[in-house]
Amino acid sequence: MPTAIDSHEERRPHPAVPAGGRSTVLTTRSVAPSESLDYWHHAVFDTLVGMDITTEGGSYDASMRTDHLGNMQITTVECDPGHVHRTPRSIARGDGRQVFVAVQSAGRAQVEQDGRTTELRTGDIGFFETVRPFRTAFPERFRMKIFAVPRALLQLPDGGLRQLTGRSVPPRGGLPALLAPMLDRLADTSASYATPTADRLAESVIDLMAATAADQLGADPAELPGADGVLLLRVRTYIRWHLSDPGLTPSAIAGAHGISVRGLHRLFEAEDSTVCQWIREQRLQECRKELAARPPGSVTLGQVARRWGFTGPAALGKAFRTAFGLSPTDWRDRVWAGTASC
Repeated sequence: MPTAIDSHEERRPHPAVPAGGRSTVLTTRSVAPSESLDYWHHAVFDTLVGMDITTEGGSYDASMRTDHLGNMQITTVECDPGHVHRTPRSIARGDGRQVFVAVQSAGRAQVEQDGRTTELRTGDIGFFETVRPFRTAFPERFRMKIFAVPRALLQLPDGGLRQLTGRSVPPRGGLPALLAPMLDRLADTSASYATPTADRLAESVIDLMAATAADQLGADPAELPGADGVLLLRVRTYIRWHLSDPGLTPSAIAGAHGISVRGLHRLFEAEDSTVCQWIREQRLQECRKELAARPPGSVTLGQVARRWGFTGPAALGKAFRTAFGLSPTDWRDRVWAGTASC
């Protein structure tokens, strides 16, 4: 007989297992098997949105790891087979202010929303609107990585999301082929990024989500990144992931993307910039953020410099004065005295 747990408003505390950094892990293995399904219902309700959950059998093996990057919440769930239903009753409680952009990392998901049904297979992307009902069946053990994003940041027209739900977006080419592996990797490594880097990565990923959504809705091709634009998105994201590496050179970046150094320079020439200038600007911005966030004396200039890819405090000082007209220490002192802007 299937076992069902209905969504309701009562919440019970459940133990969380720290996973290091910003992450939290919840697992049904922390409770008795007879309590596992009830525990999982509350974990889903507290972390994602309220849903009814139905499974075969009286116990359930499931876990979720949750992290936050910028304006995104990233939740990786790995579970036994089962069914979930986001009901009108759950929606009426007022949760679900975000859109779920999910990548199916293992197993299958049979999705129904807005009058359409589809199956997400490994690598596929799916969009879920949380203010309308949906059903999802998982016929086998699965892993799904769910990115909860504020609706406004996807910049979709009215009714746009209703056209995206209940559809699979396979990563066979174009923007989906860039977005899917990026989401998969980011979910696995999200806890390893310092807050400034995490915020920048979140911005890049949300921009790519928005472009992918617009592409799926048939937006004017002139408004979407072409082949060079997609490659530039990949390069910029790669740079942001590796800002701390002092060996982040044009030749290293070009080699990582299978293009010539000249081809890399052409990408940035179209943006009225150079690759080295863009790297330097990103590093300086991250240094400024860290200096503004840390009281004087709490971290050395050398630590900040090396954390963001400069060879030492002298190199950071020279670049900082050229860009902002002040030494890093003078600028930090002014920020903490309230006489300079972050």
